[in-house]
Amino acid sequence: MLVAPARVPATRRLAATLYGYAFLTDLVLLYPLYVLLFADTGLSVGQISTLFVLWAVAGILLEVPSGALADALSRRLLLCLAPLLTAAGFALWVLLPSYPAFAVGFLLWGAGGALRSGALEALVFTELDRLGAADRYARLIGRTRTAEVLGAVGSGVLAGPVFAVGGYLAVGAASVATCLLAAAVAARFPEHRTAPAATAPAATASAATASAAVAPLATPSAATPSAAVASAAAPPSGPGEAPDDDEPGWLDSLRGGLAEVRADRAVRAAVLLVAAVAAIWGGLDEYTGLLARDTGVAEVTVPLLLLLVWAGMSVGGLLAPWGERLSRRGYAGLLVVAAGALAAGALSRHPGGFLLLAVAFAAFQLATVLADVRLQARISGSARATVTSLAGMATDLTTVAFYGAYGLLAGAVGNPVAFAVAVLPYLLVALWLFAGRG
Repeated sequence: MLVAPARVPATRRLAATLYGYAFLTDLVLLYPLYVLLFADTGLSVGQISTLFVLWAVAGILLEVPSGALADALSRRLLLCLAPLLTAAGFALWVLLPSYPAFAVGFLLWGAGGALRSGALEALVFTELDRLGAADRYARLIGRTRTAEVLGAVGSGVLAGPVFAVGGYLAVGAASVATCLLAAAVAARFPEHRTAPAATAPAATASAATASAAVAPLATPSAATPSAAVASAAAPPSGPGEAPDDDEPGWLDSLRGGLAEVRADRAVRAAVLLVAAVAAIWGGLDEYTGLLARDTGVAEVTVPLLLLLVWAGMSVGGLLAPWGERLSRRGYAGLLVVAAGALAAGALSRHPGGFLLLAVAFAAFQLATVLADVRLQARISGSARATVTSLAGMATDLTTVAFYGAYGLLAGAVGNPVAFAVAVLPYLLVALWLFAGRG
């Protein structure tokens, strides 16, 4: 689709704000060091594990309610609040280092992540749809995932020098500062909300165009021209205006999102695909350091091997426009290739195997972006953030279950074999897609 020249600056502003927000959100210098902070404070491995569980549970419990809140109030407001909550948690960690402070910090971090999840994707797709550029969603989200990875890489590069200068206090202050910058950038997001009548159960015309871009993967609900006309005719609220009084409340948004997932098989399948694709490789990412050490390299070489994985993830996000051309079977083949490359790289037990892991993580990142595109194309109601948050909650639940299963498996057979076994579910997902069930 060609974007009207008058709307190109608006699209570029949205993209620039999105990339900056994503980069700053993950440019947190505490990321590589917070486990060391916990240990240096005197926490045992068991206590640290309970903090991770608390973090995960907070995100799971708040994921869907926060999505409904984003649909009922302002998505931009929630995107501003999310990094502020995270900043408060980080400040507690370095000013009052103790188990209670760490626990509260993780609760705040989990809440911030829940506020951002769902609201970000819904805001971006809605704004692109309003501009007649919904087909650019995959490109923007793919580059956003790359910006997040680059932010994490930046935190890894800067954390050591900053820690050498000022210890945990300096690293914490820098982390709080980047969160505050992220909140300031979020205030620049445009937000135009339409009345509920304009977001009828049928998809808008531009949403249908986005669906067509991933048509082999998605079978969106039928769009009607009248829905597009109604959407164009509805008076949007300006970037600084609150939603209309006629907009549904929090409970109505929650019910609407749940009802759409329950009633529309296509949306339900898209939610399940997001969780099935994103959860396992996202969980394995946490254990790549252990896998690298098991290859026999020195500790100082481990970050270099992880850099290969991060590079693969960055490339995967940038390949989203190409990935939109994949048919349903092509997408299934992508999952098979990713699973095979990851298993082969892990079982090689050699540093060179991380080149295959980089390929695998690139493919998984691409598959995750395309699954999100597929979901956004199928959502037709006004509770877009709620439905997206349901996919996020399903992903989090699957990831928590994966952590437990991986711990048992790796303890019995080691990390290389555990990595290879962990990707077997992707073959089942590929068969599901080959059979046309998705």
